[in-house]
Amino acid sequence: MIIRHMLACGIAMSLLQIPVHAAEENTEFTPPMTPWGEPDIQGTWPINHLIGVPLVRDPAYGERLFMTDEEFEAEQSSVAARDDRFQSGAIPAADAAGRALRQTSLIVEPADGQYPGLTEYGTQLQANMRSSYRPGQTVFDRIEDFSAWDRCITRGMPVSMLPRNYNNGIKIFQSPGYVAILLEMAHEARIIPTDGRPALDPAISQWLGESRGHWEGNTLVVETTNFNGRVGKTSAGVPGSPGPLQPSTPNMKITERFTRTGPDSMDFKMLIEDPEVLDPGSYKVEYPMFLDNDYEMYEYACHEGNTAVRYYIETSRFERAQAAQQ
Repeated sequence: MIIRHMLACGIAMSLLQIPVHAAEENTEFTPPMTPWGEPDIQGTWPINHLIGVPLVRDPAYGERLFMTDEEFEAEQSSVAARDDRFQSGAIPAADAAGRALRQTSLIVEPADGQYPGLTEYGTQLQANMRSSYRPGQTVFDRIEDFSAWDRCITRGMPVSMLPRNYNNGIKIFQSPGYVAILLEMAHEARIIPTDGRPALDPAISQWLGESRGHWEGNTLVVETTNFNGRVGKTSAGVPGSPGPLQPSTPNMKITERFTRTGPDSMDFKMLIEDPEVLDPGSYKVEYPMFLDNDYEMYEYACHEGNTAVRYYIETSRFERAQAAQQ
């Protein structure tokens, strides 16, 4: 499925020069302002540099969010060797590791960097989730056997704001009363009103939820609710990908914070709350973003009704028929 998405969508692998330690960024930075008086966070902020940072932390790091100097030196060497193999053609572009970061996981809370456990209800939901990314799933017989991403509808939230191993472009636009976030993966645009309008009625649900934004000083705060609960999500496309299928409910709430920390840097925080399925009921992701307006966003030419879904079904039926004959 990864290969199908790469071929269908194209690959943009702009490699960034990343500061050694994201925590050293100046949190008191005074950002440029838009003509209407809001902090200006516009531009292209690809997250290729996160490809080498796992969503879930290696238990060997314990509660350490950042590597030691020695660990980071080894990580830099590993990334350099991997990029050399990419340049030589020994590995595909989608497997290039980008640039090394000291950060040991994208999850920063719980403190051990682990994905929360699931409630009994969450376990039931997970057991019924179907996807081409589900380990061990071999029966594909109807459209319900595929996730929304298999069907080229959406990756859903929060995964749409996490890295994959390709198509990691994120472009932010602003106008009076709105912020728009264009995602290279799955050709999606998040339209976020910032004019103080109330949230929609909870009965109106959407694949990516309904977002409302406001400014707290220099930080854009985006609160998203009204999810339809129908997106079968996988973890970020980094080491260990695709990882566990993550269930969610229509009552999930996601709070994001975008804070410009320098001329070319921004801090991103995302709190995911869904106590019906998560135990404990929430987790938090954090990572640095870096401005790269030379990054080219490619068309994600994948659409619902793509032939890959039909081929999965045809192949699965053929293999099962062959097994029955034997």
